[in-house]
Amino acid sequence: MRDATDADVPVIQKIYARHVLTGLASFEEVPPDQDEIAKRMRETRTRGLPYLVSCRSGASDDEAVCGFAYASPFRSRSAYRYTIEDSVYVASDTIGQGHGRALLGALIARCSELGYRQMIAVIGDTANAGSIGLHRHMGFEETGSMPAVGFKFGRWVDSVRMQRALGPGSSTLPDDFNA
Repeated sequence: MRDATDADVPVIQKIYARHVLTGLASFEEVPPDQDEIAKRMRETRTRGLPYLVSCRSGASDDEAVCGFAYASPFRSRSAYRYTIEDSVYVASDTIGQGHGRALLGALIARCSELGYRQMIAVIGDTANAGSIGLHRHMGFEETGSMPAVGFKFGRWVDSVRMQRALGPGSSTLPDDFNA
């Protein structure tokens, strides 16, 4: 587990492209190219948010990355400033090997250290048992679903919302709150 670097962009793009082209985890329909992935990574870093990769042990550098995760603002309005959204994607040949759990665990820890209080998961497809199960295992609770908000692969697709507290959650006021 480590912070992603610019050198990781090609494999991140490849992993994400497969999810876009074959799955419902992302509602994108055309995979972004490497330049767009690099731009998104830069935007994440500029905000001071984590962008992580999980690596296979014993693999060569160009084969090492097998998953990635990052945090992004949940919404742009200021009242949401303590809430973050997670994104986790793993290479198809490593699903079920713990990389998603390790990535999400590290993302939760980093976002907690940064002072965020809530993490939201927006999961494509109510049938996405893997992602729903991963998030539930990591302490997320389902907060609702939005039926038929996406249309991909010739069918309507639902979206599931899950949420978990970070750090003290809502039990205390933020450190920078001015009464």
